[in-house]
Amino acid sequence: MLFSELSQYLNRLEKTSSRLKITEILAQLLKKTKISEIDKLCYLILGYLAPPYQGVEFSLAEKMMMRVLARAFVVDKTIILKQYKKGGDLGVVGEGLWDTARHTQKVSVLQAYERLLAIAQESGEGSQERKIVGMVNLIQGLDALSVRFVVRIPLGKLRLGFSEITLLDALSWMISGNKKHRKEIEAAYNVRADIGFIAKTIKKDGLSGLKNIKISLGTPVMPALCQRLSTPEEMIEKMCSTADDLVAVEPKYDGTRLEVHFKRGKQGNRMVKMFTRNLEDVAFMFPDVAQALSQEINAENVILDGEVIGYDQKTGHLLPFQETVKRKRKHAIREESAQIPLRYFCFDILYYNGRDLLMMPFSKRRQILRKVVPPFCLGRARTIILSPQIITNDSQVLRRYYDKQIRKGLEGVVAKKWQAPYDVGRRGFTWVKFKHAKGKKGGGLTDTIDGVVMGYYRGRGKRAGFGIGAFLLGVRKGKDGDRFLTVSKVGTGLIDKQWREMRRRCNQVRARERPKEYDVDKNLQPDIWCQPAIVVEVEADNVTRSPIHTAGLALRFPRLVRFRDDKNVGEITTVEEIKKLGEMEKVRNK
Repeated sequence: MLFSELSQYLNRLEKTSSRLKITEILAQLLKKTKISEIDKLCYLILGYLAPPYQGVEFSLAEKMMMRVLARAFVVDKTIILKQYKKGGDLGVVGEGLWDTARHTQKVSVLQAYERLLAIAQESGEGSQERKIVGMVNLIQGLDALSVRFVVRIPLGKLRLGFSEITLLDALSWMISGNKKHRKEIEAAYNVRADIGFIAKTIKKDGLSGLKNIKISLGTPVMPALCQRLSTPEEMIEKMCSTADDLVAVEPKYDGTRLEVHFKRGKQGNRMVKMFTRNLEDVAFMFPDVAQALSQEINAENVILDGEVIGYDQKTGHLLPFQETVKRKRKHAIREESAQIPLRYFCFDILYYNGRDLLMMPFSKRRQILRKVVPPFCLGRARTIILSPQIITNDSQVLRRYYDKQIRKGLEGVVAKKWQAPYDVGRRGFTWVKFKHAKGKKGGGLTDTIDGVVMGYYRGRGKRAGFGIGAFLLGVRKGKDGDRFLTVSKVGTGLIDKQWREMRRRCNQVRARERPKEYDVDKNLQPDIWCQPAIVVEVEADNVTRSPIHTAGLALRFPRLVRFRDDKNVGEITTVEEIKKLGEMEKVRNK
């Protein structure tokens, strides 16, 4: 396929707000795409060159792209800056600079992909200049519309309004003209989180090819997630349908979820990858944990699920999330490792010495895990620790164990069905958390809410100096969608430093106009719109009905808890979950 043809499809997608119509257009595009190019095309239309966990980045900022356009079209950079400030889209600026007399080349999707990949992989001395030259050469051979999208891709601003979620629907639609195969396709994607690989498999072998997709060392598995229930009694009733059913109850840590992939190699070489919930490989940020894996676990190759959390070297007490998150950094890693040592509390195992354990009951997985990660012994310094647990079907025992974890300063507990397989990528009732948000005493929702920052309002009074006085919070319309509805206008809970940080983050993903994924009442439109990228955790006192918020619900007295860089917008709270939190609060207050 020629890139000019792809651009025509992208133009149609950009002009479409209906998710169903977007799905149909994507299905048409995927149907026309060849086996040899479909994986690369999927990456390009999502704005990247490889699955996020591979860490391939363009490192090509707006200022560099202005230099590219100035050189490609032989105009002064001040003209480009002026046009950019007026329209806020360098892709459109580049498209407008295109000269009808300019000679275009028949650049294919694969050729464009390969040249963009070569540009992204430039490194070392003089790499910035080589990146600019590479982009100039590519742009000069494209038609006007193609320039628009090729400029946007490295900047991460395609503005098409869909994610991998919609592509899963489109793959089903490509096969049958509807979404009936979505669950089957998503199940394969959850085991191997590479949309390009999944698309290529379907294109080559049809749905039957998905049956051969297995867990793969080095490729992240979508982590199991927790549901919420309001009381231990409700948890036992929901999870233990017979007298013989049991749940494992474990502490709920306030750290960073990490899926660890480890393989021993010859001559001391090893493979270590550590994936966050948003599938980012952060192994280089935790060299102490990587070293401990070689020394402390009994396995040749393994995939572990757990939580990494900092601790105080003098007292041994676990540190709050705000301290642990300081270890997520790209510079001065060794120095910070000495200041904030970590422990990795391992609570599950997905793969062991070449064996896929996903369908094995948790009770059996735990037996294997005890061999791989010996239980913690006092007086023995370890970094990799088996998370403790109790086995029960008694709500009072569960409640007492919860109270014990709260006294330790932890968030609460997670109950897990003892005989269930690992529920990949799902928020079912296989795992259920029981926690209370750290809000006002005697009040507050039983859990916090993860939302997306949709935009912000300019500040008044003291906050005028920050340039921000409140932000608009959105949640997902449904668990399978790419649409966001408003649920709160948040103007409290931030210290001065956080207000400045919020404005800095918002300006990095600033949008000239309302992103088409957003449904916002005209009376709530912010002064500055943001692309759906910033995830925050918020606590509130309760949930009320709202005639102005498009979720139909509003948070009462919302307060920012923290930024959630470990989550992406596909994981944020849904409207249905907000409703459940409101119902849980009513039950608790009876």
